[in-house]
Amino acid sequence: MGTGHSSPAATKSRIATTMGKARIFSEAMPFIKQFRGATVVIKYGGSAMVDDTLRNTFADDVAMLYYSGIKPVIVHGGGPLISRAMGQQGIEPQWIDGLRITDAGTIRVVQATLAGEINPDIVRLVNAHGSLAAGVNGLDGNTFLARPRDPRLGFVGEVTSVNPRLVMALQTEGYVPVVAPLARGEDGHPYNLNADTAAGALAEALGARKLVYLTDVEGLYGDLGDTDSLIQRTTVAELERLVGSGSVSSGMLPKLESCIHAIRGGVERAHILDGRIQHALLLEIFTPEGIGTMITLEEDLP
Repeated sequence: MGTGHSSPAATKSRIATTMGKARIFSEAMPFIKQFRGATVVIKYGGSAMVDDTLRNTFADDVAMLYYSGIKPVIVHGGGPLISRAMGQQGIEPQWIDGLRITDAGTIRVVQATLAGEINPDIVRLVNAHGSLAAGVNGLDGNTFLARPRDPRLGFVGEVTSVNPRLVMALQTEGYVPVVAPLARGEDGHPYNLNADTAAGALAEALGARKLVYLTDVEGLYGDLGDTDSLIQRTTVAELERLVGSGSVSSGMLPKLESCIHAIRGGVERAHILDGRIQHALLLEIFTPEGIGTMITLEEDLP
């Protein structure tokens, strides 16, 4: 017979767990209010694209943003899958300064892989987790126009203009746009875009409040060889000094340059997150501590 003075241990544990979940929602509420209706552009790549557990938690995060009234837009990469497809075609991948040399044969593989394989797969994944996603590639509606970035790279484009109307129309209809980084060249040919650069250019054109990069590192390091030198917060001016110092890795450089251009162009915040952490998006957007590196125009932005 119970004494009436205490609940069974299992009940106490369940109540404590439930209270903890309620506290999480309570802490998230100010951020939901702050960013409700805002566009958040997410560059989706790295381990989060290939690890099944991370793929599913990413799709859960997108659904949470979507049902919180935030407007996510996903821009995806696909480097490893493109390299695999090239290998199946007997084409050896080659690189200059971290960018893929893209000749006529390679651009056909890139286009087929990005628009025909990766993009529909992400749309299916996001839809399966409760959001309403729709696939777009940068050729659709002339979303991205580009010129050759470097003659040595072939059909690798430098963005010259962004037409966000198709993406905005999908947002208005309640869809989560999933964008493949392809562009129509000023010469009429399709071009491959660096996905980091494409995400930054689209974020600026959409007037996004946030630009988020999911990567395979914790964030931006002050010293490449020192994992304890993580920079949790910095400004565009400080970022420009870091880029100018030449101490940034080739893989990180397009992200940082895109962050600089996007924030100078009106995007409020940019974030470099570790996509290997489950629910990295929610941790960054809905908690006061956040994770990774946040970049703003001014130091005192809350």
